[in-house]
Amino acid sequence: MPFMEKIRGCRSLSIVGLEKNTGKTVSLNYVLGRLAEMGISTAVTSIGVDGEQTDSVYATAKPEVRLYEGMRFITSERHYRMRRLVSEIEWIDKRRTALGRLVTARVLSGGMALLSGAAATGILREQIEEQKRDGVELTVVDGALSRLSLASPTVTDAMILATGAAVSPNLQQLVSKTRFVVRMIGLDEVTEKERETLSGVGNGLWALDGEGVAHDLGVRSVFMLSGANNDLYRYGTRLFASGAVSDRLLKMLAAKEEVKETTLIVRDFTKLFITPEVYADYTKRGGELKVLQRSRLIALTLNPTSPHGYAVDSEKACGALEEALGMPVYDVRRENCMKRP
Repeated sequence: MPFMEKIRGCRSLSIVGLEKNTGKTVSLNYVLGRLAEMGISTAVTSIGVDGEQTDSVYATAKPEVRLYEGMRFITSERHYRMRRLVSEIEWIDKRRTALGRLVTARVLSGGMALLSGAAATGILREQIEEQKRDGVELTVVDGALSRLSLASPTVTDAMILATGAAVSPNLQQLVSKTRFVVRMIGLDEVTEKERETLSGVGNGLWALDGEGVAHDLGVRSVFMLSGANNDLYRYGTRLFASGAVSDRLLKMLAAKEEVKETTLIVRDFTKLFITPEVYADYTKRGGELKVLQRSRLIALTLNPTSPHGYAVDSEKACGALEEALGMPVYDVRRENCMKRP
């Protein structure tokens, strides 16, 4: 598929899903197979447990993760013992997880494996850097459930987003929910100067004045704001929230007279826990939302089936999503999707 050429220039890639059972593992297996064919040295890990034969929630069959000769993989001690491939251990991390220490190994003869990596994104960042230093061209990190934090540009260079019937059996709702997340991923970035200024500030809510100087508004968390707080604009209308942002803050800003001049800045889209309705009201009133750093969306994949037993028409769903998003959408199980632009 064409998006594989975009992956070639990345050092790290995350594969995340909007919901469980949106086809992350199928997408992962497709990518790993193509990377092996392309001769790109690859390391693979997960932020959760992936590759299990049966879904732990729905008790349905799941595709396993296939690894190829020469690939590195990082998984827990428990799941390393359950591998169905030949490999040699290169490193055992002293830090422990709930499933034991993390084992880094190289595949000698391809086969199936269970992946259960670090639970913290900080450890993942360290592992990605370690693989770079060892000469690995690309580290692929598989996500857990709908944990989008893995797709932060501070963790991985690029992402593949998996959506599908598990998000909604209604095609219109599926398109709407997917479109909103893609819109958040593609939010405009601030200027390079603003990024440099705000990247190093502490926790809480900040404001940029007319000279581009950051000022602490004395609010340790946006969740501590009250409706009576009318002093947010004392330094200007460009506000920066260093942590998570919920509907509460957007509603508060939308209710203020200054909303027409307001730009709210967040670190990246993974910090946003907002609903489409509240975001639409905020922007309709004139408010803007920007990010310090935008995530790079490499591809959008579709799983037309749901573990609940329903499905959407793959070709129709791909077409509707492409029309709404202005980008190709791939059902990686369909042979004819290889012909898509």
